[in-house]
Amino acid sequence: MPQLLHACLIKVVYDCVHMLKEKVKIVLRNWNRYYSYSVILQSCYCTQAMENGTILLPNGHLMPIVGFGTWQASEEELQDALNIALEAGYRHIDTAPVYENEKVIGHVLKKWFDSGRIKRSDIFIVTKLPCVGNRPEDVETWIKRSLKDLQLEYVDLYLVHTPFGFKKVGEDLHPKDENGQILLDLSTDHVKVWAEMEKQVECGRAKAIGLSNFNIPQIKRILKNAKVKVSMLQIELHVFFQQKELVKYCKEENIFITAYSPLGSRSLVKLLNKTEKIPDMLQNDVVLKIAKEYKKSPAQILLRFIVQNEIVVIPKSTNPQRIKENKELFDWKLKPEDMQKLKNLDLGESGRICDFEFFKGVRNHPEFPF
Repeated sequence: MPQLLHACLIKVVYDCVHMLKEKVKIVLRNWNRYYSYSVILQSCYCTQAMENGTILLPNGHLMPIVGFGTWQASEEELQDALNIALEAGYRHIDTAPVYENEKVIGHVLKKWFDSGRIKRSDIFIVTKLPCVGNRPEDVETWIKRSLKDLQLEYVDLYLVHTPFGFKKVGEDLHPKDENGQILLDLSTDHVKVWAEMEKQVECGRAKAIGLSNFNIPQIKRILKNAKVKVSMLQIELHVFFQQKELVKYCKEENIFITAYSPLGSRSLVKLLNKTEKIPDMLQNDVVLKIAKEYKKSPAQILLRFIVQNEIVVIPKSTNPQRIKENKELFDWKLKPEDMQKLKNLDLGESGRICDFEFFKGVRNHPEFPF
C-alpha cells in the first residue's frame, strides 16, 4: 500500500507539472544545463518503477517494464507461450501486423477475458502501423484491422513500425518486383502520418502513440509538429548495441524507450549470416561471470542491465522456464561496477542485427533511418 500511495502521489504531481512544463524551467547549475520539472519528476518516478515494474506514460497510464515479445513464433508455439506468459504474470504484450499473429493473440486474450481471470484494463497491448500502411490515408484502416484481429476496442500503444513505407499491392505486407526488390513508396510523410496517428488517440482507438526504428532527425521533425506526445520509441537495443546517443536524446525529450531483441535474437543473427560479426551474448565471458556471481541466468543479467537503465524490454521465448525467468528482474539489482562491465561490451553500430537489409533495396528509401 505505501508503494501504491507513493506512485499515486508522484503521478498527481507529475500531471500538475506537465501542464506547466512549457512555461516553467529551472537551471541546475552544477550540471550546467536546463531541465524541465517534468524530466526531474520522470526520473523520480523511474526509481519507483524499478520497485513495481511499471513506467508512467505521458497520458497517465502505467506500462509494465517487461513485456512479452511475439515476433518469430509459429501460431501453435505462440498460443502455448502466451498462455504460459499470462499465467506467469505478464501483462504487456507486443505484436504487429507483420508478425501475422494478432488473430492468435486476440483468440487467447478473449479466452482469458471470458474466463474472468483478467480484465481488459489489466493488459497493456502494443501493436504497430505496418510499412505498407505508412500513409496518412491508411492509418485508420490498419488500426481498425488490428483491433478486429485482436478482438479489442482499443490498444494501449500504437507505433509507426518503420520510418520508411512500401507500396500497397493487394494484401502483400512486403511487396516486391520481379527482381526481388522491395517496392518502396518514396512519398512517406512522417508529419502527415503522425497527424493521423493523433486522430486515433482523439477517437479512443489508441491510448498512446509512438515510433519504432526512427532516428533523431526524424523524431525531431515529428516533435516540432506534434500535438500529441510521442510516448515511446521502440528500437533494437541490447548489450552489444546500446544506442547511447539515441537513448540520451529520448530521455531529454521525455520519450521512453522499448528494447526489442534485448537478448540478441540469435535466430535472426543466423538467418542474416552475422554469426561471425555478432557473437552470442548469452555465451559472453563477462555475462557468464556476472550471472554466476548473482546466481542468475545470462538472460536475466542482460535484461536487468537494460531495465536498470530505465528501458522497457520485450524478450521473446517459447520455453516455459525462460518465460518465467525473464520476468524475475525486480527483487535484485546489478552493482555499479557490473553495470559498467556490461556497458563496456557495446559494439556500437557494428552490433546492429536488424538493419532491414533483408528488404532488398530498402536503403534507397529517403527515410531509411540507419
